Amino acid sequence: MPNSSEPRLLRALAGETLDRPPVWFMRQAGRSLPEYRELRTRAKDFIAFCHNPEMAAEATMQPMRRFPLDAAIVFADILLIPQALGQEVWFETGEGPRLGELPSIESMADQIEASTGRLSAIGETLSRVRAELEPDRALIGFAGAPWTVATYMIEGRGSDRSGARTYAYQHPEKLDRLLEVLVDATARYLVMQAKSGAQVLKLFESWAEGLAEDVFERIVIKPHTAIIEKVRAAGVDVPFIGFPRSAGALVENYAARVPVNCVALDTQAPAVLGQKIQDSGKTIQGALDNLLLRAGGPALDARVDALIEQWNSGPYIFNLGHGVLPDTPIEHIERTIRRVTGK
Repeated sequence: MPNSSEPRLLRALAGETLDRPPVWFMRQAGRSLPEYRELRTRAKDFIAFCHNPEMAAEATMQPMRRFPLDAAIVFADILLIPQALGQEVWFETGEGPRLGELPSIESMADQIEASTGRLSAIGETLSRVRAELEPDRALIGFAGAPWTVATYMIEGRGSDRSGARTYAYQHPEKLDRLLEVLVDATARYLVMQAKSGAQVLKLFESWAEGLAEDVFERIVIKPHTAIIEKVRAAGVDVPFIGFPRSAGALVENYAARVPVNCVALDTQAPAVLGQKIQDSGKTIQGALDNLLLRAGGPALDARVDALIEQWNSGPYIFNLGHGVLPDTPIEHIERTIRRVTGK
């Protein structure tokens, strides 16, 4: 029998079809909230913010106090792992992340074990949040998936990924070795997060678009599978959400091959794709357009209703197809959550 005292998110991830879907938003902790922006001014820089458990826990909890969300996601960043492996990482105001020269694979491989200790502040953040968060609301930990993290490490910044994709063709052995290092470091990081209180783990493959099927197999499916196998081998059994954003038709292959409990879908995902994944025995998450959330109005209401109607006959988690935009009106977020939850 289902345990109705369990957090709604965990019930959905266990394959239960609920009266209404659990709801949380990517990037819900931060940017769009005035209290976050005020908190951010107190940190020396963004990396320091992420490594300050008191501040990061407060940022994680801020949307939970404002909205009746079913889950919190820890405030952190996908580029903390490259820094922990010895690559310089910083953020330029208004421009985003910058990374220094890519260290040698050998030097990063030597740093794998130490990297988890360098990320211990994120574990403390999770412990703080879990102690404050109500027991019926779940706590999500996460990491950037290896290919997405590698694109930043190779190119030194956010881009169209053409340089990293060219690198994948020109230097396949070097890329495979880099991905192996990232798989190992990421698995250790996620084990630490689970032991610190994360009840769900999510892999963000933010840049899964434009990959040929064989390349997608090698740099997305294989590393994701390896991470989950390593986490399971460490005795961690919390559910996994995988998000191969913009992978298009390859998402169905991802769902069939990667041992995630849930596949997060982006804005372009058709209704039938989600239904097929549900029919295969997995939960789905997504896929409201974050631009529509920002725009608001009757079109937003209609799309929220349509997503629930098309997918809530199976295990489904309501979310966006990408993160909350900084200038999204708070009243649009409130209205959407109220439409999903009735609260």
